[in-house]
Amino acid sequence: MAPSTTYRMPAQRRSIAVAPKTAWLISSGDLRESANTAGWATQAAMERDLASAFADLGWSIERANPVDPVLGHGFIRSQRMGIEVFRNIPADAPLIVAEAVWQYSHHVLAGLRTHRGPILTVANFAGEWPGLVGLLGLNAGLTKMGTEYSTIWSTDFTDEWFKTGIRSWVETGTIAHDDSHVRALPALPDSPEVALGRALAAELVRDKAIIGVFDEGCMGMYNAIFDDELLNPTGIYKERLSQSALYAEMLTVGDDEADAVGAWLSERGMTFRLGTDEATELTQTQLNWQYKMYIAALRISDDFGLDAVGIQYQQGLKDLVPASDLAEGLLNATERPPVTSRDGSRVLWEGRALPHFNEADEGVAVDALITDRVWHALGLVPDNTLHDVRWGEQYGDDFVWVYEISGSVPASHLGGYQNAEGWRQDPVFFPAGGSTINGVSKAGEIVWSRVYIAEGILQADIGRASVVDLPAEETERRKQATNPEWPIAHVVLHGVDRDQFMARHKANHAQVVYAPDADTADRALVAKASMLDGIGIRVHLIGDVNI
Repeated sequence: MAPSTTYRMPAQRRSIAVAPKTAWLISSGDLRESANTAGWATQAAMERDLASAFADLGWSIERANPVDPVLGHGFIRSQRMGIEVFRNIPADAPLIVAEAVWQYSHHVLAGLRTHRGPILTVANFAGEWPGLVGLLGLNAGLTKMGTEYSTIWSTDFTDEWFKTGIRSWVETGTIAHDDSHVRALPALPDSPEVALGRALAAELVRDKAIIGVFDEGCMGMYNAIFDDELLNPTGIYKERLSQSALYAEMLTVGDDEADAVGAWLSERGMTFRLGTDEATELTQTQLNWQYKMYIAALRISDDFGLDAVGIQYQQGLKDLVPASDLAEGLLNATERPPVTSRDGSRVLWEGRALPHFNEADEGVAVDALITDRVWHALGLVPDNTLHDVRWGEQYGDDFVWVYEISGSVPASHLGGYQNAEGWRQDPVFFPAGGSTINGVSKAGEIVWSRVYIAEGILQADIGRASVVDLPAEETERRKQATNPEWPIAHVVLHGVDRDQFMARHKANHAQVVYAPDADTADRALVAKASMLDGIGIRVHLIGDVNI
């Protein structure tokens, strides 16, 4: 007779019925409680606007988790919390992911990956809080993992375009957007630029390159992590580094070396808004730490033979030292303070930038490395950077985007160090402070791009744009509407309107690099597209591209 056994079977979870004409709503938040608290009023106002718009269609919205009475907000603030919240959402329910602030995509990744109902991502198109930035990052993550979704945005949630979009979603589960501005890279005719791109691609695949990543997965950007199986066939390999090693190296850098970096910047005209309150102002102590980070990053990169480097910063280091942005902007510049090897025998990367990919975004890493090589081979200044696609408005005949990043822009984009001013980072996001490289990007012709994962492969969008001058008062208005301490670029995309770009772009980041004139920019774009194609990345031309 078989012995009697009692197993602890898991409890069966009660299925939750999907109520008719009801959409569930979640909002993924920041990992930093200071940001969640500060942004909640904006989020709550957006949710009220959404409820009103859906009510006009006869639909109601059910919030998946209540506002926390102690914290005072209703953001999902961790991956564990996201998993718990999704347990109470009907698996087949229409689901709205509403974002008015920066969000950590991995907080809701697990639930979105297995959700069976239609998903709508929505953001307010406004500058004060980076909801649309978070939306683009979230959309890129959903694209990477192959999860179907619809997306939409609005300035006030009352315009007919928005209302037509959500009507389509509640009726069909989808929203269609115009993609007539996108075309596949055609067969490229023989030209010196195509030949150069192919030769550079062959060299990279043959000789290989290393990108050094100081801790992956910054700020929940699942979309910014590129698996080795996708990356290695391009010739690019990762060196996985720890930010603790960067901090340890910073401790070995002498004050005299840090002072030399500061003196170099001062000689070239860069100024800083200095104070004495460490909690709210930029101080000399913060600057010295940033100079040491710059030196330490170069020396560790030299140790490992890196071709590009990325510092995460926003987790871990933010609790130890000031922001990495000043160091990042210096690394991205051809003209920068000289740094020697530890024994003083060599100047590291003399006369060259060491491309830095802000926030350890590996899409930026691939793009920055390729841009650096193509522009250098063309005899152009290869200084390039990512920007957040932050916001934008119509100005005159053009829709002018606000491209901003938290400080890593090379001074050459601002017209030189004499046009750069260091401002303290916002204490809400950067408790240890640190300087930005603040300024206004010079007018000129640029190539913009993004490398991303879709359909299980690496892909790239590439297009042309112009950075334009705006009156000083308009520039100041736009800076005050976003982050006045960050460098700004006034960008007009060629042949792409606001909603086309928002619907298509697969990242919160866009990569930009200057060319001396329009013809040179067109030819450089061809060389870059040829190199991207040559290393096996599927290339798409976006907007008006002369190819």
